Parts: sequence; C-alpha cells; structure tokens
Amino acid sequence: MPTTAPEAAGAGEISSPRPLLLVAAVALIDADGRVLLAQRPEGKSMAGLWEFPGGKVEPGETPEAALIRELHEELGIDTHASCLAPLTFASHAYERFHLLMPLFACRRWQGTPQPREGQQLAWARASELRRYPMPPADVPLIPILRDWL
Repeated sequence: MPTTAPEAAGAGEISSPRPLLLVAAVALIDADGRVLLAQRPEGKSMAGLWEFPGGKVEPGETPEAALIRELHEELGIDTHASCLAPLTFASHAYERFHLLMPLFACRRWQGTPQPREGQQLAWARASELRRYPMPPADVPLIPILRDWL
C-alpha cells in the first residue's frame, strides 16, 4: 500500500507547532585561527554551555544587523556587514521553539572582545571546539567550521 505524504517517514517532524525563533551567530576568528566562544551566564537558559556569540534577530532586523548590535552590546566590539560572511546554519527543534540560526564567519572587527553580560569567554582552535559543552543546535556547526578553517 502506498504511503501518503503526511504518513511518510519524518513527515511529522517537518511541520512544527513550535514558534520559529531566528537567532544569528558568528564565529569570530582571530589572527591565529582561533574561534571565540562565550559561556552562557547563570540565570539564562542553558547556563554554563558554550556558544558562538550572537542573539535574537528583532522584527525588521537583518541577521547581519542583529550581529552588529549584539557584538557591540555583549562584547564591546564593532564590525560591519561587509565583514560578516555567511557560513552555514542550524535548524533545531527545542521543546518550546524551533531555532533557525545562521552562522557567519568574521575575521575583522574593531576593539577587543570583553565580557559585558557576565559571560566567560574562551578562544579555541577548531580542533578543540568539541571539548566545550554546547547547546544541541550549536554542535552540528563544529565540523563545518573545522573543515572550513
């Protein structure tokens, strides 16, 4: 008996009753080829896990504009949209929302990243990224970033 589209394997996973959350993230890459990670501070969901810097894209905002804003707010650095190169993206179903997260690469910015929101920062080589516990959406980005670097 033929399978109808809604009954096809995985079809139930395609449409989600969860709201879609658009978050932009960036792999800041220093002159030594290391990537900056930020540890989520206490009091936030997934506290203690390491992630690529970034944040929610506000209504009417592009992912690039969100990153420029978030990098200034969270790390005290400035960059330009022309310095943000789209690299890959994550699509992950969390319990309460579905996350769509474009990951950009950035090698040029002004200033020195400083933790402005109580987070810890770490510079890691691509080969070391798996040593840092990360949110589930971030983990599949590691091999792509490692291969790219």
